[in-house]
Amino acid sequence: MRLDKYLKISRLIKRRTVANEACDAGRVLVNGKPAKASVNIKAGDQIEIQFGTSSVKVEVLDVQETVRKEEAKELYRYL
Repeated sequence: MRLDKYLKISRLIKRRTVANEACDAGRVLVNGKPAKASVNIKAGDQIEIQFGTSSVKVEVLDVQETVRKEEAKELYRYL
């Protein structure tokens, strides 16, 4: 699954266009490397998102095409 789509489905970022812009600005790292929005995400990857002065680091536990709002937190684990 594409990184920008995963960020939207997991609700780490609210909109896919915002996720796309964050990737283009270099604020999203996958496994410690800056990632484009089109990079393929799989279970076990680590994603770090930089929001201004703070950052969020998560590990991908599962990749699904569709998920309910209540189940979105089951797709990742905070590190």
